[in-house]
Amino acid sequence: MTVETRQEFLSRWRAECERLKRLGALVDPAKLLDEVLADAEALFRSQEHDALTLTEAARESGYSAGHLGRLVRSGIIANVGRPSAPKIRRADLPRKATGLRRSGTTVKLVGATPGQIARAVVTSKPGDPR
Repeated sequence: MTVETRQEFLSRWRAECERLKRLGALVDPAKLLDEVLADAEALFRSQEHDALTLTEAARESGYSAGHLGRLVRSGIIANVGRPSAPKIRRADLPRKATGLRRSGTTVKLVGATPGQIARAVVTSKPGDPR
């Protein structure tokens, strides 16, 4: 298995898909998925060692380039570039927490509208048990 880019990976598997369609091939789906997943894992492992500039790292991590630069200067993250042009390995990137996922369900308030709840909060007095 050779190391390839994402685009090469996608192009190769799209071409394989077209070839199988052309041939009308019947394949074992589990074996096909095993092969695709093995290739994807190799691609992901190879990309973990990519050295990213602070701007690229900021785009992927969610942190600012300035913050990442401070982490590199303080030694929290290893610099795999030069002192004047720091780089960070993709595998070493901190990941910023994202917002909570929405479950797709909506909250329904029984017995009070959102406006009534807001008014009750605004007009309540400390210690008032509502």
